[in-house]
Amino acid sequence: MLFAFCTQGEENFMSDITPTSVFVVSGGAKGITARCVEHLAAVYGCRFILMGRSALTPEPAWAADATDEAALKKAAMAHLQASGQKPTPPEVNRLSRAVLSSREIQQTLVTVQANGGAAAYISADITDADAVREALDGAQAQVGAITGIIHGAGNLADKLIENKTQKDFESVYAAKVDGLENLLQAIPNQQIAHLVLFSSVAGFFGNVGQADYAIANEVLNKAAHLFKRAHPACHVVSINWGPWDAGMVTPQLKAYFAENGIQLIPVNVGAHLLAEELARVPADDAVQIVVGSGIAPSQTPLGGDLKTYTIHRQLTLEESPFLQDHVVDGKAVLPMASAFSWICNTAAGLFPGYYAFSFEDYRVLKGVVFEESTTDQYTLTITELSKAEDAIEVSAKVSSQPAGAKLPRFYYSARIKLVRKKPPMPPIDSFDLTPVDDLPGHQFYDDYTLFHGFAFKGVERVLSITEERVTMQCRLPVVPTAYQGQYPVESFNYFMTDIGLQAMGIYAKWRYGAGSLPLRAGSGEHYADVGWGDEFFVTLDIHSAAPTGLVTTIQIHDKDGRMYQTVRHSEITISKNLNDLFRRNKLPKVLG
Repeated sequence: MLFAFCTQGEENFMSDITPTSVFVVSGGAKGITARCVEHLAAVYGCRFILMGRSALTPEPAWAADATDEAALKKAAMAHLQASGQKPTPPEVNRLSRAVLSSREIQQTLVTVQANGGAAAYISADITDADAVREALDGAQAQVGAITGIIHGAGNLADKLIENKTQKDFESVYAAKVDGLENLLQAIPNQQIAHLVLFSSVAGFFGNVGQADYAIANEVLNKAAHLFKRAHPACHVVSINWGPWDAGMVTPQLKAYFAENGIQLIPVNVGAHLLAEELARVPADDAVQIVVGSGIAPSQTPLGGDLKTYTIHRQLTLEESPFLQDHVVDGKAVLPMASAFSWICNTAAGLFPGYYAFSFEDYRVLKGVVFEESTTDQYTLTITELSKAEDAIEVSAKVSSQPAGAKLPRFYYSARIKLVRKKPPMPPIDSFDLTPVDDLPGHQFYDDYTLFHGFAFKGVERVLSITEERVTMQCRLPVVPTAYQGQYPVESFNYFMTDIGLQAMGIYAKWRYGAGSLPLRAGSGEHYADVGWGDEFFVTLDIHSAAPTGLVTTIQIHDKDGRMYQTVRHSEITISKNLNDLFRRNKLPKVLG
């Protein structure tokens, strides 16, 4: 994502946070979390209880003249020798780290006050429920009743999963999950106006060597949703941070991030975004947000032999609420684009580090219709056709085995190419956004030219329609993850694709007065997705047209003609028999 921020003094956030608001901040006296607290003090002028494991101790006399780590270690060695002790490296490091830790904590407290806030520090192990409760009781008596939580504490124990120990897992998991539970048990939940969890993109995307960290952060994400459901008036957000440009990010790690297109979060930018997030009103909440870039997966060792993978899956109507927005003749029909997304997601999952980019010969052999007489057990077979370091090609088929049938029933087939890196969005050959006909998009849903419901209602205007071309202005609906159900948007946004395909249905009804359904797509590429809620355009070129079918090319692009996705030689079948079936576009009961 692109970062935008204001410098100190430019912010004018509207918020319910006042100088009497009190935030307890776990892990808040040092590192990134401390820098965020310092910025929040400048923006809101409120109070903070900073909690950490380190003890805040008076500085020893032997460290008085040592201004950096090297000087501290030298002074620690001299102190140990003067005390008759052997200056071993572990003991020298322990003494110098303790001084550095106390200095950083003290500097945070001073900076918070200088920025217009107030802060107190308490030392407690976040994983010890009794210690947390006792420390917070004492701090609230001094600072005031806690009105918000910022849970930033965390531990790392990065190593491959086969090398992890039970102790590694417990250390990482406890700081995040047990720590949150202990904070919530120590503070009356009804007095919490803000709950902010520092999660990680490792939980959202996964990351090599961080299985425990990913699990712990994903638990935080789910805990945020549960707390919001129980306390709707509270502002709850779990921020899935990407890597920060600070702390343990070495020059070598920075080079790795740059090579893989992972953007680091500047400290001032991240702190500003946190301050901005705290300004949101509860009704405006996005409970889980991602800030920064995803972590690139490591490349899969390819091996020499070509393999076939068989994946069995149960698909049900009840678990995917979006299907109630794709109903024909009273029955939910799996969209052509959704089925292809399922195939691409699975293929990409088999080859970490590769991304589904292009396809050939995608066929709807028999669409999946959700009704009592059909199966809910499906098999996706993916066969490797070729493998190279830069690209992998596979074929895919979806089938089922009906009860009593000797042969399987096939639903979809395609060839897919996965690549290590997608090329940038190219320009389309030609486009014209002049509003010649300028027909409102809602009319095509209202008169049942299109049968689609909320999740697929993206056509805003048909700018022009001729026998050779249709141009549409569209907007991608915001479809919640839970509403997507068993078909999460991953490899590409199939809602965007389906809206693009709707241009063919509009053309078929305009020219032939008949409904239509997709049959096949010859080839295509996917370069990027439209953002949720964002505008995009569709240019449909007609190659051949007859009362029974069309062959077209669909180009989904931005206002400047940069391509998100193209689908060539897309075919539909046209029939006036579909007109009445499209009118029956509701299920007997609402899902979800």
